[in-house]
Amino acid sequence: MITKADKNVVRKKRHAHVRRSITGTAERPRLNVFRSNKHVTAQLIDDVNGVTIVGASSLDKELKLENGGNIEAAKKVGELVAKRALEKGHESVVFDRGGYLYHGRVKELADAAREAGLKF
Repeated sequence: MITKADKNVVRKKRHAHVRRSITGTAERPRLNVFRSNKHVTAQLIDDVNGVTIVGASSLDKELKLENGGNIEAAKKVGELVAKRALEKGHESVVFDRGGYLYHGRVKELADAAREAGLKF
């Protein structure tokens, strides 16, 4: 039987493999996605300077979400992180799916960010 902890270890291994080739810069930061069973989080990260530029989460009060772990929440988080990134002057990003499959909540977050104006 595969436990949730085992699945996360495998996901982290996939993420580390992808991160070897993806880095965020000040001009083109990395859009990182984290999802749990209850929530979705997205951050713009400048890996060169080691800083998080902007972030958005299904826990943000301004989204007023009842359930943070569904596709609707992921869409709203994608729109919010794109809005905040554009306010800071970042239009072009590198997408980092965090070792998750590009499907479901991860895909909807990415599509919503694209529709809101981010380019990746």
